[in-house]
Amino acid sequence: MLENHNHSAPLTPMHALVYEGPHRIAWTTRPRPQLRAPTDAVVRITAASICGTDLHILRGEVPGVAVGRVLGHEGVGVVEEIGAQVTGIRVGDRVVISVITACGRCSFCRQGMPSHCRDGGWQLGNTLDGTQAEFVRVPFADNGLHVLPADVTDLSAVLLSCALPTGYECGVRCGHVQPGSTVAIVGAGPVGLATLLTAQLFSPADVILIDLDDNRLEAARLLGATQILNSSANNVAEQVRALTGGAGVDVAIEAVGLPATFALCQDLLAAGGHLANVGVHSAAVSLQLERLWSANMTLTTRLVDGTSTAMLLALVQRRRLRADALISHHFALPEIVVAYETFAAAARHRVTKVLLHAP
Repeated sequence: MLENHNHSAPLTPMHALVYEGPHRIAWTTRPRPQLRAPTDAVVRITAASICGTDLHILRGEVPGVAVGRVLGHEGVGVVEEIGAQVTGIRVGDRVVISVITACGRCSFCRQGMPSHCRDGGWQLGNTLDGTQAEFVRVPFADNGLHVLPADVTDLSAVLLSCALPTGYECGVRCGHVQPGSTVAIVGAGPVGLATLLTAQLFSPADVILIDLDDNRLEAARLLGATQILNSSANNVAEQVRALTGGAGVDVAIEAVGLPATFALCQDLLAAGGHLANVGVHSAAVSLQLERLWSANMTLTTRLVDGTSTAMLLALVQRRRLRADALISHHFALPEIVVAYETFAAAARHRVTKVLLHAP
């Protein structure tokens, strides 16, 4: 059934990126979304981006995403229509779209976990059509949209949809980064770099970035990493211990989603350390409790909630967070298939994050 059916208006066409099954996507014509509930808004996309999770979907690793789904959960745009019960957003507002849509009333929302909202959660580009399109319908618009100040560019704002809140909430906050902490971030992709940016808000003593891609490691160095290590070296855990006086790190943040990187994080931890998992895993990992049971280790997992977006937006506006520094490549929105190919081969094309501009 079409999500944008509305008896009061004809269905007008738009262009969108449609998932056609594993390893197959197409920029094609779809009906433009329309309001379905009084809490909805329809947003005209002015900029979007591609998340690493989108690559997992493209590879068929997120089986809940149906063939025919419009992909994407990161975007900036202008509000075109609002439902009768939307009070905090107006037509014409320029907004950033949160990855999480949430009612704000159910038991999970009241517990501070809108990602598990009984009527929402991670919907856009997952269970509902997403932001890699000319228009998108956003449920619960008062909670899922944030009005942007005029001096925050699309370039900076698009990182507020997902990457910055994910790095902060799932990595920095769950990892209990504190002043003087030693932190290792395994994975220097967009979320790993967003974790690096937000970790620095807490004045850690050292932030070590570990990755296979020298280009992304250099980007991490420029963004404030105190040490960069290429994980192709067999002794990377020993290198980290040498950097920490043999103790290991206080916080290890997994930002890749592979068994090998999860295992590495366990090898890096000092006694009493925190392992914060951020990466999206599509295969089982090994938890080495036979070795770690006595180490007072804390392991956290989390889906981003987007509850920090307003705070992060204020920091971006005041240039406390250099979000725009994560964008390395620009494409027009109709070039999105090429953008996916480029982002999927990040090391070859020296990509950190792509921005898609509406024509």
